Amino acid sequence: MTTQPSPSVPPHPIVTWSNSAQDAMEGDLVTALAYGTPAGGCVVIPVSPTGLVDRDAGTVGVTTSLAFNGKLFNILRDPRVTMAYHTRQHGFSSVPDFVLAQGRADVPLKPSPEVLATLAPRVERFLGEVPTGTFWDWILKDYFNNRVVIDIAVHRVVSWPEPHGAGQPDVAGADLPGVPESQAAPAKGTEPRVDTRKVAGQVGKLEHQLVGYRGADGFPVVVPVRVTGRSEHGLLLSCPAGLLPPGARRAGLTAHSFGPQAIGLANRVCTGWLEVDGDQVVYAPHTTSGFAAPPIKSVQTFFNGVFAKQGWRKAQREGTLAKLAELKARQ
Repeated sequence: MTTQPSPSVPPHPIVTWSNSAQDAMEGDLVTALAYGTPAGGCVVIPVSPTGLVDRDAGTVGVTTSLAFNGKLFNILRDPRVTMAYHTRQHGFSSVPDFVLAQGRADVPLKPSPEVLATLAPRVERFLGEVPTGTFWDWILKDYFNNRVVIDIAVHRVVSWPEPHGAGQPDVAGADLPGVPESQAAPAKGTEPRVDTRKVAGQVGKLEHQLVGYRGADGFPVVVPVRVTGRSEHGLLLSCPAGLLPPGARRAGLTAHSFGPQAIGLANRVCTGWLEVDGDQVVYAPHTTSGFAAPPIKSVQTFFNGVFAKQGWRKAQREGTLAKLAELKARQ
């Protein structure tokens, strides 16, 4: 399947990106989706886009279940999002590039049977065969039947020739904006609000680590980092020179790992405060959440179905779709 711009998305100049960027977009098993928060921060979460990209239309895409709808509120408030194609692990591409695709997301609130039907071969290619039968059809019903494809009209593609963001980037589409100014400190202060020793241990065990922040033009920027230690002020990070802007700002940190077909997923997602002063980079986590799934496909699939059922029932009880529709109508 290729993504197609939704009729509700205004026409946009088609961005033509490089072959190596296209290869990463088509082949990455797990990427990172970044979106803004009302307070001017950023959240970065691992996703499996199953190669959703339409180069001719200038779009990329990602699927999500309406049962897991927390991110949709933020994306409907501010549709500027970024996909970071940051690891070729267990995927179908071997190019070294670190690729950011920044664009505006269109969020459909009703699943399309035609779109869902075309997703099946993509899901099986990237994530393996989906179990079937009376029990599995029931347990996975809400996980698959309430799924939508978010189309992202690409505004800019930034590609670094090295996997950790080193080297001179290639930019397709809109020119890069200037350096974002520092943000005002949160009312509750900038110091860590969770146990940094515990978070450092959790993040340090996970292979892929990323920080996201709001760029000067409002689009999220995602960069690779490594947690190298901790202090009373937060986690100590290392990052290739020039990727993080100097100053202080709200930022999101995510760390994740996964096996073939995205089995054995583990992640840690934080929001917090980032301070950059020369080579000194300190991240103070304010919130943290995450999970670790056992590396057994049937168990992971079962819990995907269970959590989707719980999330869908909660959404129905709380009138979540009506609230999302109201937000969408304001766009």
